[in-house]
Amino acid sequence: MSDATHGFDAAGESRDSDGLNLGALVALVVGSMIGGGIFSLPQNMAASAGVGAVLIGWVITAFGMLALALVFQTLATRKPHLDGGVYAYAKAGFGNYMGFSSAWGYWICAWLGNVGYYVLLFSTLGYFFPIFGEGNTVTAIVCASVLLWSVHFLVLRGIKEASFVNQITTIGKLVPLFLFILLCLVAFRMDVFSADIWARANPALGSVHDQVRNMMLVTVWVFVGIEGATVFSARAADRKSVGKATVIGFFVVLLVLVLVNVLALGIMTQEQLAGLKNPSMAGVLQHVIGHWGVVLVSVGLAISLSGALLSWVMLCAEILYSAARDSMMPAFLRKENAKKVPANALWLTNGMVQIFLLITLASKGTYLSLIYLATSMILVPYFWSAAYALLLAIRGETYELSEKDRRRDLMIAAVAVLYAIWLLYASGAKYLLLASLLYAPSVILFAKARREAGQPVFTHIERAVFAGVLIAAVSAGFGLYRGVLTL
Repeated sequence: MSDATHGFDAAGESRDSDGLNLGALVALVVGSMIGGGIFSLPQNMAASAGVGAVLIGWVITAFGMLALALVFQTLATRKPHLDGGVYAYAKAGFGNYMGFSSAWGYWICAWLGNVGYYVLLFSTLGYFFPIFGEGNTVTAIVCASVLLWSVHFLVLRGIKEASFVNQITTIGKLVPLFLFILLCLVAFRMDVFSADIWARANPALGSVHDQVRNMMLVTVWVFVGIEGATVFSARAADRKSVGKATVIGFFVVLLVLVLVNVLALGIMTQEQLAGLKNPSMAGVLQHVIGHWGVVLVSVGLAISLSGALLSWVMLCAEILYSAARDSMMPAFLRKENAKKVPANALWLTNGMVQIFLLITLASKGTYLSLIYLATSMILVPYFWSAAYALLLAIRGETYELSEKDRRRDLMIAAVAVLYAIWLLYASGAKYLLLASLLYAPSVILFAKARREAGQPVFTHIERAVFAGVLIAAVSAGFGLYRGVLTL
């Protein structure tokens, strides 16, 4: 990037006269987080937990994700020269391989999520046009492919232009969500909400602890994207806007998510919600106002997914570009077109989406199976970011003038680290093993990048970490072969 448009002012803060403003960054965060997950939230949560466990889970999620949002805000302010978000923080704190792995995990999470979004979009359209089925018929995949490459060429026209379109779709997706909340507030029944708070009528859900744990992957998925502004920090007009956008986006999305989930529990029982077809918001609103409820939610979902697909394809390309710029990814991923869009990273990303759409056609993959795997890939990058913030606070690095700020940020980072560890535990061994199967092959790209830079591939510690990943991947492959582990 040219020094004429990108750099730092005297205070060490990033400046980019043509960069993304606060509104664009907030839209990117909200647009990334509000995708398809919220429209399936009532069923996804009810399938795992009763009312009481859901409320406990949201309290844990609120504190944990707020801590993560504040971590990203703190790191954006205290380390303004680190561009690339989760990738840059992992690299700065724990070395090249951890940084590369965070970029790789984030990238896979992002494009796998997009595959899931395409399936969900055409599954929703299947309600009106049976030819689309569950979003994995030949017609659905052909139409999804056309949409995929339309988004691709829109982003190639420029990050700023694509960001403007994203702001429009973000506003468009919030309108039907607010209508859903308003209608459910009117129809909410406390007797339905409080009928079986601890889900004792459904012992298959397990204890309250089990219920809370089982709903965690869903809550993480609907918040993935909270780091969106930090990934684009190099393209922000004002570095301070990165942290502000992260926190503003978090509170907007938290409010909408909790209201959608909790109000649905006062419209239909846990068993009824668990039996709904996704997008389950349509079933809830149909219960309230009839057929027009399905139409409203379907239109909202189509707008929402269009915006989310745009946000995530930009995030995918940017994270690869950031890593390649630091010689953590092969040099060919550094190439930008005349509009300063990382073109090769974009082609690689959407090429993978296309391949997996075809795999989905062959395997009849569903939305949920895709998003659970995608979510497992983001947990490690979140952990390293929180751990880096904790490391800075423990060392006192950048806190030389304020002991009070150091103590505050130490507490916030500690909560974020504990939350990240809880998420790794809640995801279970199955998804961690499947994630290792996707992490292990990436060493080929890492080795290529390090050799291009004339540097050794691993340090001694990194070699040991990779050995652990490789052992887990071999175990996962063996488990899949024997049928002990399933996708």
